[in-house]
Amino acid sequence: MGTMPRTARYAAHTLLAALALTGCSSSAPSSAAGSASPSAPTPASPVQVCTSLVSYWAKETLLGTTWSGLDWEQKGLSNDQYAIHEDAVAAGRTEELTAGRDKALELIDHFVAQRCAEQGGATRSSENWRTPM
Repeated sequence: MGTMPRTARYAAHTLLAALALTGCSSSAPSSAAGSASPSAPTPASPVQVCTSLVSYWAKETLLGTTWSGLDWEQKGLSNDQYAIHEDAVAAGRTEELTAGRDKALELIDHFVAQRCAEQGGATRSSENWRTPM
């Protein structure tokens, strides 16, 4: 009982050799083969966030959607972003009267992008914000 039969030993050695060679296989995934791993996505800049957020809500307001009636805090806007929002909606409404809704929505995108860029993302906090004590 102290020794394995010859065929069992041969099978065990073959299995161990196969397992050892599998770890050294050239069919390993490319990341394991030493290629650079994909980099994490770059976070959006304050200007990109401002442009996306304000443009979205200004267009929702112009369209009169269900959620467009939320206040500026519920929309996640700073005071400066809310000012851009209000100006963009006013400009969009004027454009809609003369050139139609599609042009008004385009104008909002351009208007907001320009203003957010000029103000570096317009991230000034709300005026009721207080320094924690």
